[in-house]
Amino acid sequence: MTTFDTFPLPDAIRKGIETAGFTRCTPIQAETLPLALAGKDIAGQAQTGSGKTAAFLIPLFVRLLNSKRPTLPGAPRALILAPTRELAVQILWDTELLGGFTGLTRLAVYGGVDYQKQRGALQQHVDILIGTPGRLIDYFKQGVYELSQVEVLVVDEADRMFDMGFIKDLRFLLRRLPPYHKRQSFLFSATLSFREMELSYEFMNNPVKVAISPEQVTVDKVEHLLFHVEKQEKFRLLRWLLQREAWQRILIFSNTRQGAERLTEKLIRCGFRAGLISGSIDQRKRLEIIAKFKAGTLPILVATDVASRGLHVEAVSHVINYDLPQDPEDYVHRIGRTARAGAAGKAISLADEEYVLSLDAIERYIGFKIPVQWPDESVFARGVAVGTAAAHNNSVRQGRKSKEIEVV
Repeated sequence: MTTFDTFPLPDAIRKGIETAGFTRCTPIQAETLPLALAGKDIAGQAQTGSGKTAAFLIPLFVRLLNSKRPTLPGAPRALILAPTRELAVQILWDTELLGGFTGLTRLAVYGGVDYQKQRGALQQHVDILIGTPGRLIDYFKQGVYELSQVEVLVVDEADRMFDMGFIKDLRFLLRRLPPYHKRQSFLFSATLSFREMELSYEFMNNPVKVAISPEQVTVDKVEHLLFHVEKQEKFRLLRWLLQREAWQRILIFSNTRQGAERLTEKLIRCGFRAGLISGSIDQRKRLEIIAKFKAGTLPILVATDVASRGLHVEAVSHVINYDLPQDPEDYVHRIGRTARAGAAGKAISLADEEYVLSLDAIERYIGFKIPVQWPDESVFARGVAVGTAAAHNNSVRQGRKSKEIEVV
């Protein structure tokens, strides 16, 4: 197993790695870091949760620290492009964690927050600029900042950029960067199909393709489980699962905003501390909820697919698909929120009559049948109360003292 001590990293970066608690490299880090630190461009494919953010941040820091070029106002030296606000914020958090001792300044710009405040910050000395294409183009067209000083480019979740229709915006920004031979570039994606590789060949300097377990779509350490259930009985089944499972933090996905809102309300009425993030939630509120979820003070998070990418939280022990996703790739990205960076996790899906038709496509995509389990008949018996949050808490204290479980 490769360790970070293997690489000749500046002390400031080593301190950040130690602060993050990293010792051993994940496979994508072990494969890409030697190449990236040697100055090579990288087109990387890796499973979600594999540690690819550190794989591009560490060489990015090294490049900027070794450069003698000063940082000019409104002229960032590194540009990181992300498809969603949540991913941009997550990358910013990781940048602050790993790069906290480097002295490099960083800024994330995205929609949904104070427009003028971001605009003013962008005009200052910013070493690392992280953002979504739309907001970045908006400020660029106004002349708020320039891209002529960019030494490092990162395109994260490139496949998602295509899926969300950002490819024209992406090309607009990339065509305004210094020539590919005057910067180092990284492109990371869950898939490296022809469209992603075409983008890399157009805007990168002879990139080295690094694919980690491309034939395996899902992570080894995720335990998959499926329950067939009538739609009207899903919430009773969910409450039974919350009582039975030994969980720390749990992420529950709903296909619709209205469904997520109703589910969150039901959980709160049953005594569970649950929060909600969806596209309709104000961005500041979303960030507050995610921060509480990360801290463990809000142990249950209900979300639409806005959280299926870019949300990195340690110790998410369970992901529950309250609704089966209709896109097979969304199943992979949802369950990728657990079992991150070598940890184990559990993915439980509830297949009702509305969404069960998606099951065949999901199983073909992941390459195996999801094991089916049947709940106790008593779960659906009328007049039999399913355990509440308090009951689950008591059962954990009495019978599972050896496990650290955060429940309400």
